[in-house]
Amino acid sequence: MATILVVDDELGIRDLLNEILNDEGHTVELAENAAQARTIRARLRPDLVLLDIWMPDTDGVTLLKEWASTGLLTMPVIMMSGHATIDTAVEATRIGAAAFLEKPITLQKLLKAVEVGLSKIGSKPRAASPVKSGQATAAATELTVEAAMTGGTLPDMALDIGPQPSQAFNLEGPLREARDEFEKAYFEYHLAKESGSMTRVAEKTGLERTHLYRKLKQLGVDLARSKRNAL
Repeated sequence: MATILVVDDELGIRDLLNEILNDEGHTVELAENAAQARTIRARLRPDLVLLDIWMPDTDGVTLLKEWASTGLLTMPVIMMSGHATIDTAVEATRIGAAAFLEKPITLQKLLKAVEVGLSKIGSKPRAASPVKSGQATAAATELTVEAAMTGGTLPDMALDIGPQPSQAFNLEGPLREARDEFEKAYFEYHLAKESGSMTRVAEKTGLERTHLYRKLKQLGVDLARSKRNAL
């Protein structure tokens, strides 16, 4: 397992990523700004960094550029943002970012990006092939920021999520067991319907994302299955 540095000024996102990555067996370090990220980078030399773009002191692209220019970009860096433009994504790629995740981040995309990023450990980070200017102009309204980082559309990830809502429940057992069975089927149904998007499921079910993730763990919903299916 790896040591992963998460850099984001939003406490809720740091906590959520910390919980998910810890559950995957990784050691997670947290930083809320670029200053803390620099200190942790120098002290621990993490295997991978999840780096937010918009931060109050120094933005993520500037920090990425700083690491690249000083020879410190020796680990894969995955950029994160909910408000980035395609130009920002292409610039981050040119500097040396390994990948880009648009917020809200779905669980399967997070796990897939981390897996791919960690597979690059030991190889020198390099800029991916940029989107050609003509292509970027023609497809700007169609490409997501993530797609701009890869030069095309991202493949859909299959999500085997389990039983559908027609599942029969054991009405002869204790109420708590029947309720747990129903809740598990309920969340599995919504995860399948929303293609694994934790944000959309949280909106549909009226739960905060961290609470939702803990609830799924408690019910034994196999979220790691989405990771295996994406391989």
